Amino acid sequence: MNISPLEAFLLDHLRACAPGSADPVAVARAFQAATRPDDRDPDAWHRHLSAVRRGALRLAGEGRIDLLRKGKKVPPEQARGVIRLRLAPDEAP
Repeated sequence: MNISPLEAFLLDHLRACAPGSADPVAVARAFQAATRPDDRDPDAWHRHLSAVRRGALRLAGEGRIDLLRKGKKVPPEQARGVIRLRLAPDEAP
């Protein structure tokens, strides 16, 4: 299945964090820094946050990542509020 550049970045970011997890905000900030390093706006990462969360939901639906709420895995349809992301066991490096 085709994945977007942001989803590929998300998977790479989670591989680098493995076996830990990452906050979607951290992924959005890292994506902003990697794709637009000359952008001096400290809040520019906000424009990527919704896309990171949508990508995470899609990848979780495919079983490629886990969504965590209060440290426990939740299905994509229950991922509300504060979540963290980690690679699914089959995707771990």
